[in-house]
Amino acid sequence: MVVKPRVRSFFCITSHPVGCAENVRQQIEYVKSRGSVEGGPKRVLVIGSSTGYGLSSRIAAAFGCGADTIGVFFERPSGKGRTASPGWYNAAALDQAARDAGLVSKSLNGDAFSNELKEQTIQEIKDTIGQVDQVIYSLASPRRTDPETGETWKASLKPIGESFENKNLDTDKKVVDIVSIDPASEEDILHTTKVMGGEDWERWMNALSGAGVLAEGVQTLAYSYIGPEVTWPIYTNGTIGRAKADLDRAARTITESLSSLGGRALVSVNKAVVTQASSAIPVVPLYISILFKIMKAAGNHEGCIEQMDRLYRDFLSEDDIPTDKDGRIRLDDWEMLPNIQQEVAGHWVRINTDTLSEYADFDGYQADFLRLFGFGIEGVDYEEDVEVEIPMPR
Repeated sequence: MVVKPRVRSFFCITSHPVGCAENVRQQIEYVKSRGSVEGGPKRVLVIGSSTGYGLSSRIAAAFGCGADTIGVFFERPSGKGRTASPGWYNAAALDQAARDAGLVSKSLNGDAFSNELKEQTIQEIKDTIGQVDQVIYSLASPRRTDPETGETWKASLKPIGESFENKNLDTDKKVVDIVSIDPASEEDILHTTKVMGGEDWERWMNALSGAGVLAEGVQTLAYSYIGPEVTWPIYTNGTIGRAKADLDRAARTITESLSSLGGRALVSVNKAVVTQASSAIPVVPLYISILFKIMKAAGNHEGCIEQMDRLYRDFLSEDDIPTDKDGRIRLDDWEMLPNIQQEVAGHWVRINTDTLSEYADFDGYQADFLRLFGFGIEGVDYEEDVEVEIPMPR
């Protein structure tokens, strides 16, 4: 069938199998062009590995460090005339490319919050690579069902304490408008922390440790974001921020639990990029569009793969990993440079619908958004019939 993008607000309900595969190939080629990473991990588990930072982490580990990888995700295969979700096509393409390069590459599809998938993953590790020396936790989900209690928690994107009002970008209409959001309840805060905080990360690490599949010196990372003051009410000081603070708590707890192995848990604060998750957060798409324009002009713009490649080369391959005063890796260092943020603040004041193209790179934002679903990628013929039923390599 011929596959075209069908966008609904901050989501595209179709994905292109050839485009997704080409996107994966281009990320692989970028990492390979940078040469091998000395001192990187060799057996890596990525939880949440099919899109965004998780996908790029797995690519950087495999093709930069030469690591065998196992990826865990929850994606929809094709069926009933529908395309698969983009993460399905991404994982299939990565597995095939890694195996062609002589690496172990296994993908497990299911509910990463469940005990069943944790057990399945542990068995896969035992059967294929024995142990892992790195665990990346990069899940992004709007809800989570606790396997112990059966309760389902639902995340919300709200400020805390008082209502929030600021500029926002309606990406469907290409209009800069005003968004107003009521404050979160205590229940909203709890639910969001349960979904996006560190509880499940801890459970994964406890399960892996208990099964004996963590190697000596194991390292585990979870990803976070802080951002500038303009996003703080809805992000850092909002419900998401409370959840991200819980990641810091979990990192300390996990590090203590790994002491017998000489292991360590870290939170990496990454740069703002276009992902399915970030597209859903009010204010953030407008901020990202402004940021892209400024960082591209400054020559220090990065997407997911550039960030993850730099993470492995400049941070994780070091014996003494550089962190901030709170013990976090700061991959957002270029984004948060004072001169960059001063320009962002100036553009924010001036931007409106009429000046959108002058002060923001909305075209770049849209291109990155469509790229998530395999569209707009150079070298792909989007008028050609393609096979949408792509199996996961066995």
